[in-house]
Amino acid sequence: MTAGGHPNRPRLPPGSHPSESETTMNTTASIPTAPPVIAPPFILETALLKVRAAEDAWNTRDPDRVALAYTEDSVWRNRSEFVTGRDQIRAFLRGKWERELDYRLVKALWAFTADRIAVRFQYEWHDHVGNRFRSYGNELWEFDERGLMCRREASINDVPIAESERKFFWPAPGPRPPARGPPGIPDVK
Repeated sequence: MTAGGHPNRPRLPPGSHPSESETTMNTTASIPTAPPVIAPPFILETALLKVRAAEDAWNTRDPDRVALAYTEDSVWRNRSEFVTGRDQIRAFLRGKWERELDYRLVKALWAFTADRIAVRFQYEWHDHVGNRFRSYGNELWEFDERGLMCRREASINDVPIAESERKFFWPAPGPRPPARGPPGIPDVK
C-alpha cells in the first residue's frame, strides 16, 4: 500500500485526469476479463475511473464481461424490472441487447461518497424495425469493499429520435473514443 493510499486504488497525481489508456479496457479478448480493481473509499479520480470503466464494459455488449463487475448476489432495479445475482444480470443484458440494437452509451459522474456513486447517462439504439431512440437515465450504485457493485438502481426514459438527431457515432461495439473537451455528457438533450 502506498502512503495514505488504498492497495487497490490507482493513484493519480493531484490535478491530473485519467488518460484514455487508464479508462478503457481490452475489448478484443475472447474470454471475459474482470474489470480493473477500483475499490472504495472513492475519491474524485477513482470515481471518474469507475464510471468510465463501467461505460466501456457496457459498450462491449458482452453480458459475461459486464456481470463480472457485480457481486454474485447483486440486486438491481432497472426501470420496473428487478434482477438479483449474476445469472439474472447476464440474462437481463442478453435480452436488452437483443432488443436495443447498435447500442452506444455515455455515462457521467453526478456525485459520490466513500462507497456509492451516482451517474447520469444517455444511450442511443434502434429496434428491429429501425425506430431510433435516445434513452436518458440516472443510476445509483453501491459497492462492496472489493469494488464490486452490490446494488444498482436505474431510472430510464426513452425518447424517439430521427436519424439526423443522433449524437453517438463511434464504431460499436467498443469504447467511446477520448472526448474533446470535458468528459461525459455535454448537455441535457
